Amino acid sequence: MRDREFIILLDTFRRLKRRNAVQSIKKMLDKTHYADLSRIFPSLTVEERNYIFSKIDSYDFKADLISELEETITHDLLETLDPKEIVKILNHMPPDDQADIVGSLDEELEAKILNIMKDKESEGLEELMMYPPESAGGIMVPLPFKMYEENTVQETIDSVHEQEDTEMIFYIYIVDEYEHLSGILSMRHLLTAKPETKLKEIMLTNVLTVSPETDQEEVARITSRYDLLALPVVDNNNKLLGIVTVDDIIDVLREEATEDFLQMAGVGKDREILLKTPFQAARARFPWLFATFLGGFIASFIVQNFEHLIKEFVLLSAFMPIVMGMGGNVGTQSSTIIVRGLSTGRIDFNHLSRVFFRQVLIGVMLGLAYGVLLLLFTFFFNLGMDNILLLSTIIGMSLSFSMLIAASTGTITPLLLERFSIDPAVATGPIVTTVVDILGVFVYFGIATLIMRGFGII
Repeated sequence: MRDREFIILLDTFRRLKRRNAVQSIKKMLDKTHYADLSRIFPSLTVEERNYIFSKIDSYDFKADLISELEETITHDLLETLDPKEIVKILNHMPPDDQADIVGSLDEELEAKILNIMKDKESEGLEELMMYPPESAGGIMVPLPFKMYEENTVQETIDSVHEQEDTEMIFYIYIVDEYEHLSGILSMRHLLTAKPETKLKEIMLTNVLTVSPETDQEEVARITSRYDLLALPVVDNNNKLLGIVTVDDIIDVLREEATEDFLQMAGVGKDREILLKTPFQAARARFPWLFATFLGGFIASFIVQNFEHLIKEFVLLSAFMPIVMGMGGNVGTQSSTIIVRGLSTGRIDFNHLSRVFFRQVLIGVMLGLAYGVLLLLFTFFFNLGMDNILLLSTIIGMSLSFSMLIAASTGTITPLLLERFSIDPAVATGPIVTTVVDILGVFVYFGIATLIMRGFGII
């Protein structure tokens, strides 16, 4: 849906709601895809969302819409409904989505929903809710379609035809008599094999699997790396528990990318920050800014200790923002590249020396290039000033060293954090910003002091 279509659709629903045009709203809902409606809902008020949601007749549509909405909006909608109505909506959802939604509700409402559901359904749901929501067990579809090694191709095809409720049969999962996963078969290979062939004769035995405790980010990484449409989840005895399907992987990639981006930017990791009140958003961002505040305070203390130098050469203070700004940008660029490499599996701690020296070399090249450029700039545009050549040299060298330090810090910090099992996306930004600011100021005035003392100027 394009931006113009989004605005038109949003305005239309609001206008119809103000007129209380129920039939017109229902006709609009029939023509609107649930994914488009989910994009509109965050722009509506709570009252408007509840009103429009109440006019949806199809439980399938309600379930699809709920699955697409942010957690905060989902809570607002479900809290206004009777628990029996919530159960009817949940019954039209895949089990993994049911577990996510019920697990995010308050305990009292969760207990009411589980009591209303049938014993068998609630037991399965409670089993899924035992796993962390951001693990393979938390996002898997339980009880996937499976066949036994001794089944023939024709028996399997006939069984596939009988499946109505099974979600996304991308592969045939083959188990032995003890329910252990022994092989896998794609639908293409199944349909091209001879009907009388037994599955154990044509199945692939080298099956990639994950445990239910595996983090969803690792599941997404494996699925992406090997171009899979689904990934089986097995227990410690290799018994098939469920599968993680590609639609859930796409959601995971989007969520993790958003979370990492927010954390790198220093605004927390809440993906729903745009839905919070200004006070809540400010409170969430306050702790993340403390490291920058602390770094700036230390940097100002360092500047204060070089006050005599600034009084002697006021022009030094004019170029300090360039040195610090360029260093900060290089540090951010290097750390972003490393964090991204760690998240995609292209970089790990074993690559430390190669990655470090590569980024340092880049920092040296950039530092020399911009150092020389700044040296020439200060020299030619301030030709009549005393000691301008010396001053230009100080500024150029400081920028070169500052960018080198920034590249080194931005590279080594996320690698060390990963080594000590600390999420690099969380801590890299504040650490790199603080260290680069402090060292950048210290190097700048340190080089100036050494050179000027060497020439007997101070």
